[in-house]
Amino acid sequence: MLVLMIGDIVGKPGRSAVQELLPGLCYEYGIDLVIANGENSAGGLGITLNTAYELFDCGVNVITTGNHVWAKREIIPHLNEDLSVIRPLNFPPGVPGRGYLITKNILVVNLIGRVFMGEYDCPFRAMDSLLEQVKDKPRVIIVDFHAEATSEMVAMGRYLDGRVTALLGTHTHIGTVDACILPGGTAYVTDVGMVGPKDSIIGDDIESVLHSFLTKMPHRLSVGKGKAIFNAMLVKIDKGSGKAISIQRIYREGE
Repeated sequence: MLVLMIGDIVGKPGRSAVQELLPGLCYEYGIDLVIANGENSAGGLGITLNTAYELFDCGVNVITTGNHVWAKREIIPHLNEDLSVIRPLNFPPGVPGRGYLITKNILVVNLIGRVFMGEYDCPFRAMDSLLEQVKDKPRVIIVDFHAEATSEMVAMGRYLDGRVTALLGTHTHIGTVDACILPGGTAYVTDVGMVGPKDSIIGDDIESVLHSFLTKMPHRLSVGKGKAIFNAMLVKIDKGSGKAISIQRIYREGE
């Protein structure tokens, strides 16, 4: 079994890169499930129903999110519908949406970190509870951990090693070089990276971001332009055991 996790998709350049490259990758590798982090897919901040369906239409099966999931309020009522968009599991009780779903006999979970991120419930205990409570739990479990601190990411990978198939980090938009199979059989990477403009600062217009750093004045950031890069992780899985066999970075550049 092959699962592809696509990193944070930033704005129209990111969506265009997914539309251009994903169908070919699915055909080339014979991918069984595609997960993508889409919390920045609408104008670089948030997600809408339209941007979600753009991603579904080109082959994405499940969309994960993070701290920007509420940025476009129009998506909020749809999170309680039968839409394959999930928000972090460890948001406070009572918020819209769900933190996991099961599709193609794969459990896909979204978590959010707390270090430098905000006041969320404990992601470690939230994951413990989920693994205990889900009935007829699939053997294959893929987790998108949306977090800022590398230490928290690595800690979660070690904490869940042997209990999930893959722990794949998102949020920083910078792909890391530590992809590996942990001792218990869990595929791990600290950050998948982004799908967005190559000539940018984590997807945003360079001059706009520099102006913000130099002046510290309130300033609206805009999505960068030009050729996009595409970062994803391809995880090969033994369906019988639910263990990862290999993890491979997929890097492409759009036209």
